[in-house]
Amino acid sequence: MTRDELAVDPVDLARRLLGCALESRLGDGVVRVRLAEVEAYRGLDDPASHCYRGRTPRNDVMWGPAGHLYVYFVYGMHFCANVVGLTDGQPGAVLVRAGEVVEGQDLARRRRPTARGNGAVAKGPAVLTSVLGLDREHNGVDLTDPESPVVLLAGEPVPAESVRTGPRVGVAAAMDVPWRFWIDGSPAVSTYRRGGRVRARANG
Repeated sequence: MTRDELAVDPVDLARRLLGCALESRLGDGVVRVRLAEVEAYRGLDDPASHCYRGRTPRNDVMWGPAGHLYVYFVYGMHFCANVVGLTDGQPGAVLVRAGEVVEGQDLARRRRPTARGNGAVAKGPAVLTSVLGLDREHNGVDLTDPESPVVLLAGEPVPAESVRTGPRVGVAAAMDVPWRFWIDGSPAVSTYRRGGRVRARANG
């Protein structure tokens, strides 16, 4: 996908990303995951966003330009990945929550040997990132560069009747904002868990 295609409001970008694929060429092979569930996060007007309180070294990538990967560490144990949208200087990104492995199933299984069934191999944002082999080193990677170790590939548009929306998962603020989008019927879609004060702000 091109930078111009990704330089849109995160809510619009989230819908657009369903059915697209993230492909990593890291380690000992290729893993491609078709995105089945995503969440949109804006910036200064979104209390659940990492950018809500302004620009920091941690969230710098989220301020653009569009088309880069924003990877962060959460709960002291997991990495999560976001596709940056909007234009340079305007923060916004889409958390990739879950997907269906369409290439590199054996490698994905080796990276997530405890997954139950094929639909659960890339189910959940930390699991998806693990399956793709992503960590802090890949923060800022340009997903629009064909030579990048991680690229974003356009997919067949998902029909509107197959798209569902609902609250974001596990956030401590703006808990009822319906900016989570998923493909209805996909076995990869994660279980909804409402956030609250006891949870740290976990998403992009």
